[in-house]
Amino acid sequence: MKDTLAQVRSYERSVQLLMANQFTINLGFYMLMPYLAAHLSGTLGLPGWLVGLVLGVRNFSQQGMFLIGGTLADRLGYKPLIVAGCVLRTVGFATLGLVDSLPALLAASAATGLAGALFNPAVRAYLAAEAGERRLEAFALFNVFYQAGILLGPLVGMVLTGVDFRVTCLVSAGVFALLSIVQIRALPARGGDGAESGADGDGDGRHEGVLSQWRRVLANRPFLLFSGAMIGSYVLSFQVYLALPLEVKRLGGDGEFGTAAVAMLFAVSGLSTIVGQTRVTAWCKARLAPGRALAWGLLAMGLAFVPVLAAGALPVPQAGVGRWALAALPPALAALLLAIGTMITYPFEMDTIVRLCGDRLVATHYGLYNTICGIGITLGNLLTGAALDASRAVGLPALPWLVLLALGLACSAALHGLHRTGRLGPVTVPGAQPATA
Repeated sequence: MKDTLAQVRSYERSVQLLMANQFTINLGFYMLMPYLAAHLSGTLGLPGWLVGLVLGVRNFSQQGMFLIGGTLADRLGYKPLIVAGCVLRTVGFATLGLVDSLPALLAASAATGLAGALFNPAVRAYLAAEAGERRLEAFALFNVFYQAGILLGPLVGMVLTGVDFRVTCLVSAGVFALLSIVQIRALPARGGDGAESGADGDGDGRHEGVLSQWRRVLANRPFLLFSGAMIGSYVLSFQVYLALPLEVKRLGGDGEFGTAAVAMLFAVSGLSTIVGQTRVTAWCKARLAPGRALAWGLLAMGLAFVPVLAAGALPVPQAGVGRWALAALPPALAALLLAIGTMITYPFEMDTIVRLCGDRLVATHYGLYNTICGIGITLGNLLTGAALDASRAVGLPALPWLVLLALGLACSAALHGLHRTGRLGPVTVPGAQPATA
């Protein structure tokens, strides 16, 4: 951990602040969101379909607006969008704790989603610009802070929700309010390249219309192929929240053991990233080209489901230590392998997007990338859920794990093919200027 902190201190103050911001953003978000459904259905007594609607509005508003958020960041500058997102999430989270009418809940949920769409592309584009040639290592450190927030947030939220969920909402809103003030005062202004140089190099990107910029991004075929191939990484990593917990509950039950085993999945995933991310990135950078690293990462994520697949061939003990071990250990090993695969891919993934866009309209590319992967996660989870249901209906418990394994292998092969054909290298964009940190 000392080495990680030393690496952080080696960057400019703006980069350090962006990493601390991301930790705080995830801390505030994850102390509230895991407990929102229980509040809506329990305290407010909403039926299940309305709970799903409120949660779905948040996800839809975020995924659907990523491209808008990225475009605005490129045109107006990164800092205004980061601050606006944090302010909007302050209002949204406070509202969730203070209202009980459906229209107000839907508006607050939409606001929290839109907030993420505003600051997520801007933060990543800002980090890429400020880190310069060290952006690969910067994104590795960024993922450490990202995962630390995910790990700590639910623990803080559990304590606060034990008092009252409204307290959780107000504390989370306070975290974002404080973060907004800190960023207004301490985060240097950083303009997006869309506001600095035009498509024709005339020095005024505001003369180029939004639709023209979008057409240019959509014409970037290597970027679109890369985005499609990387959907699998997000579908696979999301199974820590979907398929693996369901498998633990299937074997371990819904009691204290099942709850503890599911919590262990999240702990294994988060702690392994915090401890190992920078080492894994350094090892991969020294030995692998970016395209090969991405392919190996997807391969590791696909193979992560082999332990659960193999465990399905074993006889299930009726009770006792044997059943507990079968319920907890294979999914935990799968979570660890998924975390390793993510550690391999994430820094190279973020760096590859910058190279594929030629350092032009970086936030817009990040926004479209997030939208593509968000749609992919939704479809992938629907298919995974269908595979889980079908496996129970026809008595083939191996079916969902085989599907996920095949997805990992297919995406790994796709990335290997893109690397072999040179489509993951730097792209020359007309009018592009060398990026400066």
